[in-house]
Amino acid sequence: MQLGKLIDSQQEVCVGRIIEQTVEVLDLSAANLVTLSDLLACDNIQQTVSRLPIRESLSIAEVHWLPPIDSQEVWAAGVTYKRSQTARMEESEAAASCYDRVYQSARPEIFFKASPHRVRGHLQNLRIRVDATWNVPEPELTLVLSPDLRIVGFTIGNDMSSRDIEGDNPLYLPQAKCYNECCGLGPWITLTDQMPMRDEIDIRLEIFRNGSVVFSGETSAGQMARSFQDLVNWLGRDNSFPQGAFLLTGTGIVPNSDFTLAPGDQVDIHIAGIGTLSNTIVQG
Repeated sequence: MQLGKLIDSQQEVCVGRIIEQTVEVLDLSAANLVTLSDLLACDNIQQTVSRLPIRESLSIAEVHWLPPIDSQEVWAAGVTYKRSQTARMEESEAAASCYDRVYQSARPEIFFKASPHRVRGHLQNLRIRVDATWNVPEPELTLVLSPDLRIVGFTIGNDMSSRDIEGDNPLYLPQAKCYNECCGLGPWITLTDQMPMRDEIDIRLEIFRNGSVVFSGETSAGQMARSFQDLVNWLGRDNSFPQGAFLLTGTGIVPNSDFTLAPGDQVDIHIAGIGTLSNTIVQG
C-alpha cells in the first residue's frame, strides 16, 4: 500500500491511497484522524485505511503532490556506503581519517537534516546555497518512523549537500546540509510490507540539464554497510520523536568531483518499490 499527501479537487490538503494510476482520497475523520502522520502512528495502518470512506478518486497524473510530512523531524545517516566514505574522504584530506573511522565504527554518523518547512515534495524546487560552489544531490532510501520508532514505511529522500563547505571543515556540516529547501521527500510512502527485499531495492539517479543527461548512477540498498534497524536504534538512543520521524539512510551514488548542480537542473531519483522523486534546482 502506498499513501501520499496531496491537494484535492477542493484545494484542500488531504491524504490519498495510490492504486496504480488512481489516487483515492481518504476521509480520515471517519477514524478520528486529521493528518497523514496520525495515520502512520496507528497500530495497524492497512486495517485502518481499509475502513476509511473514499471521498473522491483522482488521476495520478493530475495530482498536486505535497511532501509526505506533517510535523516530524527529518534526520539523516552518513557514510553508510563504501562510495560515500570515499567521496567524503575526497572532500578534505584533513577529514579523511575521520570519515574512515565512522565507516568502520559501531556508532554511525547521524545528524539533523531538516524541519518540515525546509522539505519539498515531488515536482517542487530544491535549493543550492548561494555561498557554495560544489553542490550535489544525494539520493537516499528513507525510513518512515512512527512515534515509537517502528519502521512503518519507506519514501525517497534527496539529501542536498554543499560539499565544498563540508570539505572546508567537518564542523560546517550543519551549514552544508540544513538550509531552506535542502531536502526532498516523496512522492509518497510505501508501507513496509509492500517493499521489495533489501537486496532488490535498486536506487537510480539521473540529472538533466537543458534536456540532456549530465550525470547518472545507480546502486542498491543491499550495498549498505549497516542495517535499517541498527540506524533506527542509534537514532533512538536518549532521543524521542512524539510525532514520528524520517531517517535518510545515506547514499551510494556520488557524482564525480568535477560535477556541481546548476540552477535549472532536474534531479530524478528512482527507487524500486516506491517510484520517482523529481525536483528542479534553484539558487538565490
